[in-house]
Amino acid sequence: MLHLDGAHGEGGGQLVRTSLSLAVLLGEPVKITDIRAGRTKPGLRAQHLTGVKALAQISRAEVEGATLGSRELTFRPRTIKGGSYFFDVAEKAGSAGSVTLVVQALLPPLLAAREPATLTIRGGTHVAWSPPAHYLMHVFLPALAELGAEVDLTLTRWGWYPRGGGEVQLTVKPAGRLSPQKWLNPPDPTRFQALSAASQVPYHVIQRQGRRLQERLGETLLVAEVETDSLDPGTFVFLWGPHAGFHALGARGKPAEQVADEVVEDFLKFKNSQAALDKHLADQILLYLARAAGPSVFTTEEITLHLLTNLWVIEQFLGPGFQVRGNLGEPGEVSCRGRA
Repeated sequence: MLHLDGAHGEGGGQLVRTSLSLAVLLGEPVKITDIRAGRTKPGLRAQHLTGVKALAQISRAEVEGATLGSRELTFRPRTIKGGSYFFDVAEKAGSAGSVTLVVQALLPPLLAAREPATLTIRGGTHVAWSPPAHYLMHVFLPALAELGAEVDLTLTRWGWYPRGGGEVQLTVKPAGRLSPQKWLNPPDPTRFQALSAASQVPYHVIQRQGRRLQERLGETLLVAEVETDSLDPGTFVFLWGPHAGFHALGARGKPAEQVADEVVEDFLKFKNSQAALDKHLADQILLYLARAAGPSVFTTEEITLHLLTNLWVIEQFLGPGFQVRGNLGEPGEVSCRGRA
């Protein structure tokens, strides 16, 4: 059984998700200790626990330590099964735990299953410390499609902090050999577009967010304005193009213009780096490139601790296969040999 230190590197929930995802994918047992040891609330939180139980369900795994706050977990997977599944992040804790983090854990093994899968996942769709549903729809899944994976995601209800209540539905088709990629050139800035959305706030907030984006990035920027239905109020700005997306959430007392400004600053930093992938996609696509049928390479706006930790976890299962050029916190290049 492979033993992993859950406090290694960034030491967050992604280490658990990637570890268990690979365990299911490869049919290998794993034990993780000191889970999220450095966090204010260490151990498994609601979205982590949902991910653990979801992966256990699709693989008929034997699990020890799958409880809220657990800092040690033993996971023994069996066979991956497609089919229809329903998961509720808030079932136990009543929180707006992220649905997208659960999706990220489930996709690698389900793409390797023999039959298609349909998923319905409830919880937070647009919450802090996780990619929003729109990032998956417009950035991550299109990049995955370039590798040859077919995944469709539909946002059926928005879910904000604190109650969540959002819902996404996915269909996942089994993928054959994934295609290696060479992503080295920055995307065309004219191909970016934006979304200004909100629930249960005056409509002028949506308009002000969109207006600020155009003031700073040009009147030609296409901005969609959307008023959404949800349990709780919230506002959201999202700017995206090929291989990159940037978002910000509103909060009580936070001006609409500030929400848009945060997105613009992140976009301009990415643009100035002349990289092909934003720092989040670079992190999220690693596992798929490691499984691709040949070598891949990409440039990213920033070598993050998140990326290096994810890379470390993958190599614990698959062996050395990555090369990183660049310093932590700076733009860099990542190459991957893929499967022989």
